[in-house]
Amino acid sequence: MTVIQQLTQHKSIRKYTDRAVEPHIMEQILQAVQCAPSWINGQQYSIISITDTALRQEITALAGNQPYIQEAPVFLVFCADFYRTKQACEMEDFTLEIDSPDFLTIAATDVGIALGTAVVAAESFGLGTVAIGGVRKSTAAIIERLQLPEGVLPISGLCIGYPAEEPLQKPRLPQQIIVHENTYKKASTESLEVYNTTMADYLKQRGTEGNWTKGVANFYKNGYPAYQGVEQAMKKQGFR
Repeated sequence: MTVIQQLTQHKSIRKYTDRAVEPHIMEQILQAVQCAPSWINGQQYSIISITDTALRQEITALAGNQPYIQEAPVFLVFCADFYRTKQACEMEDFTLEIDSPDFLTIAATDVGIALGTAVVAAESFGLGTVAIGGVRKSTAAIIERLQLPEGVLPISGLCIGYPAEEPLQKPRLPQQIIVHENTYKKASTESLEVYNTTMADYLKQRGTEGNWTKGVANFYKNGYPAYQGVEQAMKKQGFR
């Protein structure tokens, strides 16, 4: 399978066999992650591998009781990390304050690139993955459990393991809505309604109801209350 074929066949996997992921494979996945691009080569991210059984159970509960966090052979927490950056600045007689929104943009971008690279690398070995944004549902508690120092913030988790399911591939928005030439082109309501129909058919095949606009609106309605502690945790971790 070519890289393009692999990328265009991506599916989130939420059921895993009990087969362990071989250490030499995980080493190669993480090596690939470290070779990915990062802003100014600052590498403003860290990865916490959750191997302790009791800790994994706690994280599962804190992240919304999603069972695959517990069941996946590998669970990684990807964190925005300016702790090392601050260390580097102090070594050069400069005190860094994380006092601009762009700092979070930088670190979150580094995390996104790292996590995306991990997904592609894992799938190249026949593994399945699913990203877990739920690690921000109880951000403060997870920071405490993982003993994250100031400047470090959990952004997303990632389950990795051998698939025990072959789910349908979730349809994406039409490319002409996502990709713009020279200037931004606003999507028409009609084009989104067409995609709603596609998503509704997909969800029906999965035994549920809904569409894309309803799913997005329901998540963001009322400030998505499940994630309300994020801002306070960010401030506590020094992101101002």
